[in-house]
Amino acid sequence: MAKAVRQRRSRRTLATFLVLVLLSVTLITLDETGRAASLTSGLKSLASDIYSPLRHGVNGVLDPIGRFFAGAVDYGSLEAENQKLQDQILRLERQHASDVAGQREYAALQRLLATERLPSIASLPAVTAEVTAQNVSDFAATVNIDKGRDEGVTLGDPVVGPGGLVGVVVTATRATATVRLLTDGKSAIGVSLGPQQAATLDGSGAGRLLQIQYVPSTARIFRGELISTSGLQGGALPPGIPVATVTSVHSVVGAADKQVTARPLADLNDLTYVEVIQWSGSS
Repeated sequence: MAKAVRQRRSRRTLATFLVLVLLSVTLITLDETGRAASLTSGLKSLASDIYSPLRHGVNGVLDPIGRFFAGAVDYGSLEAENQKLQDQILRLERQHASDVAGQREYAALQRLLATERLPSIASLPAVTAEVTAQNVSDFAATVNIDKGRDEGVTLGDPVVGPGGLVGVVVTATRATATVRLLTDGKSAIGVSLGPQQAATLDGSGAGRLLQIQYVPSTARIFRGELISTSGLQGGALPPGIPVATVTSVHSVVGAADKQVTARPLADLNDLTYVEVIQWSGSS
């Protein structure tokens, strides 16, 4: 059995050898006669004719798939870049907002510092506080601050903001306090106009002008005139703190007093930081 298998293999090997020899002789002959090129060219043409439709068919199927995957890769890359840009824009916006907020706080503190240097209160101890809430209604106007009795804040202490007086402390806990603003309907501050004229400055409600009471009809009062604390009322407030400016003066025939209105120097609608002047405890 093994011998028969070896004989068949020997015959196949011999046949293969003879075919290769015959093919070599044929190619040499064709090359000598110049026909090899035409033969190989024909073979190439035949192969091209057979392969070309197949190639177009395969390309027709594979090209859209390739474009799909390429597009998917490109889309994913664009989406990632888009997200990076969005994140960068968000970071820049946050940074800008933080910078703007910081600049506003710095400006508020600078304005407050300018007010704190007033001669009338420069020698008095003070506590810087941040406004944490604003409570406004038709007749009431108060703000909450983040300093209280533990910091030396007591009832009746005057509170100044950028520009001048903003109000008086009316309640105080260990860590917080409430300030009644000048515009509050219950606010009544002793003020002076000019060198000698004393009066009372009353609030009329948030957003409304202040009313100056008890100004004699004979008093010389002008629009734009500065109004400061008088230091009267038993020393309730230190004298000389700027409070408001006169906005209008009207004389009524037969009336004993003039009708005078004023506007606060400090912007009571935009309070960020204030100074609590520790006057009540020192007086």
